[in-house]
Amino acid sequence: MKKIEILGTGCPKCQATVANAEKAVAEMGIDDTIIKVDDIAEIAARGVMMTPALVIDGEIRMVGKVPTVEEIKALLG
Repeated sequence: MKKIEILGTGCPKCQATVANAEKAVAEMGIDDTIIKVDDIAEIAARGVMMTPALVIDGEIRMVGKVPTVEEIKALLG
C-alpha cells in the first residue's frame, strides 16, 4: 500500500489533484492512503515552492500542475 500525499493550500488546483488521486485509486481498485497536507510551513520544509505537489511514498513526483487521473495511475502502477 502506497502513501499518497497532496501538498497544497486548498486552491482549486489542489482540490482537483485530490479528486484525480481519489479517482485513480478507485479505478485501480487499490486501497492506498491519500493525505492532504495544507500546512504551508510543512510544504516549504519539503522544498516545494509551487502547489499542488504530488508525493508518493515520500518522493515528490509532480509539482506545480494538476496531474491527470492517467498520470497518477502511471505513477502508482
